[in-house]
Amino acid sequence: MDNSGNVYVVDRSNHRIQKFDSSGNFVMGWGSEGTGPGQFFRPEHADIDSAGNIYVADKGNNRIQKFTSAGAFVTMWGTFGSGDGQFNNPQGVAVDGAGNVYVADTNNDRIQKFDSSGSFITKWVSDVAYDIAAASDGSIYVANRDDDIVQKFTSSGALVLIIGGISGADPGQFRLPSGVAVDSAGNVYVADRGNDRIQKFTSAGVFLAEWGIFGTGDGEFNTPQGVAVDGAGNVYVADTKNDRIQKFSSGE
Repeated sequence: MDNSGNVYVVDRSNHRIQKFDSSGNFVMGWGSEGTGPGQFFRPEHADIDSAGNIYVADKGNNRIQKFTSAGAFVTMWGTFGSGDGQFNNPQGVAVDGAGNVYVADTNNDRIQKFDSSGSFITKWVSDVAYDIAAASDGSIYVANRDDDIVQKFTSSGALVLIIGGISGADPGQFRLPSGVAVDSAGNVYVADRGNDRIQKFTSAGVFLAEWGIFGTGDGEFNTPQGVAVDGAGNVYVADTKNDRIQKFSSGE
């Protein structure tokens, strides 16, 4: 989500990024299957910095790619491995207000932090980190899919809070949480994939609301894997197996 309200969708199986305006009208797209700059192999998540640059977790190529808002390639970093700056199936990426880039290095069970050019800064352990979001106060939220939790860290990796921890369908419980986003007020939205719903929490982890059931109708989901929030508080959900994006007000 950029400052103009444009929505960027990681179209994983088509190995591309698609850009839409806030009403869902197609603007442009880029990418194809491959290993060259601007090509992808099963990209998973993306995030946008304050200047409008797009960072993409190019999972199958074990790298991060950076583009302008017009899809022009800027830089990339990462190779397969477990060393600093290397990745094993990176699935999530987030950018904080200072331009630092955080990567959910999923199969290495860690978060890595870089500057905007890809220079390594630090790392910390986070099991099966699937998606990641940066809050305006510098907090980092991580959706740990297989542990059914969302973790909250400081920007240097100190664990602050755990939301969830019990696999279930009650409020505050998760089944395979696969997407996380934070709004301007600090509220946290979780794509609770296995329960086909979105859950909303305060920054302290207090449950606020939930919506969605399994299905194909408006407000229903089939395996939601991504969630994003714009400046007005509208919530966008990647309704993955229904092959669509759904947009909601901040309440539901």
